[in-house]
Amino acid sequence: MFEDKTILITGGTGSFGKTMLQNLLVKKCGNVRIFSRDEEKQDVLRSDLGAANVDFYIGDIRDKEALLYAMPGVDMVFHAAALKQVPSCEFFPTEAVKTNVLGSANVIDAAIENKVKSVVCLSTDKAVMPINAMGMSKAMMEKVAAAKSRRKFAGETVISCVRYGNVMYSRGSVIPLFIKLIKQGKELTITNPDMTRFLMPLRDSVRLVEFALEQARPGDMFIKKSPAATVEVLAKALLELFNASTGMRNIGTRHGEKLHETLATAEELARSKDLGDFYCVMPDQRDLNYNAYFNKGDIEVAAQEDYTSYTTERLTVEQTKALLLSLPELQKELES
Repeated sequence: MFEDKTILITGGTGSFGKTMLQNLLVKKCGNVRIFSRDEEKQDVLRSDLGAANVDFYIGDIRDKEALLYAMPGVDMVFHAAALKQVPSCEFFPTEAVKTNVLGSANVIDAAIENKVKSVVCLSTDKAVMPINAMGMSKAMMEKVAAAKSRRKFAGETVISCVRYGNVMYSRGSVIPLFIKLIKQGKELTITNPDMTRFLMPLRDSVRLVEFALEQARPGDMFIKKSPAATVEVLAKALLELFNASTGMRNIGTRHGEKLHETLATAEELARSKDLGDFYCVMPDQRDLNYNAYFNKGDIEVAAQEDYTSYTTERLTVEQTKALLLSLPELQKELES
């Protein structure tokens, strides 16, 4: 799939970008272009890799000219650049719009102008029925991708999205925070013991993007089915793995947090295909002549329920420990 191809990863120095990069190198990708705004992270990654077929482009997706400079000759784009931290987006929502919405539009437009074959945009469960600025901006990113995919000027470019829940051990996530607290001999601060979150290793996010590349038609949204655990179960699993007795302290739900996350709504599932490990949500195909849709409903919606971290498979402490032990990053932490 990737041999002799040129692939651009926006936000390529982040958790997903680095994991996907390693995957592409193993699969003999012709050329990988890392596009990001952090020159320090690029320098570290460049030094660590020493790979002749990886090129680094400094730029911000808010700047379309920078994207146009990096895009010629690209076959595929994995769009992972985003403002992802809930608190920072709450305090600076306009910045979230500039990056997650307008920046994403720049990525897609630059790809279309350069006749890129496929663009896969990475989204999050927080985009579903969002209650915070980060989720709202990512929901708008999904709408931008869907709208541009149905326009005739998209030409040969297939624009699709993937949506997934919490990526285990990604930058800024709760697992490395809990491990840090354990090693410092401090209590684990949990927001709500009954709060549930989807759990997905980084390797599964890579597989989801690959699946989207293989299967996508314009406007498709792919969702990886994932198990979930309560925050309390996750904390207990880590305490047992590290043989720690520091305990837990409940600090209460923080602003902008949900008790349970949703990966797909009932309305989306009503127009989805169940593909085993994945859902494919087909796009809304209405065009600008949408008057007919005012007078036509869909009775199938009533037969569905949302796919949430509360209704999916719920992991026990032992099952959570087994999943954690499959993470190379956690293995290193246990050995250190």
